[in-house]
Amino acid sequence: MSDGEGSDDGPEYDVDFREHPEEYEIGRGEEGVFKVEPYKSELLPHWSYADEASAEESARAIRDRYEEYRAAGDFVGMDMARKYLQMGYTRSMRYAKYPGGQKYEGGEEREPEEWADEEKRAAALVFEEYLERVRDDATYRERKEAHRERRG
Repeated sequence: MSDGEGSDDGPEYDVDFREHPEEYEIGRGEEGVFKVEPYKSELLPHWSYADEASAEESARAIRDRYEEYRAAGDFVGMDMARKYLQMGYTRSMRYAKYPGGQKYEGGEEREPEEWADEEKRAAALVFEEYLERVRDDATYRERKEAHRERRG
């Protein structure tokens, strides 16, 4: 994968991953969610976790994009949609457990609260439901394995 030049906040890829899916590394968790184009530009505008209603709208829109990518045989798009759903869950759950979403205070990890923000917990549960549908999708699992095999 090629890195862009001189950014202090991590590599910016100079690859169109729709044109070159072989360059895509699945990575861990939500890795690349703000850097892998053109998917970032297609998915980020739909991503919101302010409350349960916005999470439902967001998760549904991201799932719709997932279905479009799936129909097109675009595994990278499918995986990026999965990452946005996962990020919706993890971000909203962090706010649900930690006041203001601040997991650390003075360099120390804070004790999580149950529940510091009920609205964010409700948002997290919405994203979790949609995320599980993707993870349970046999087509997603098959294409993920095939992508890993092609990359070696």
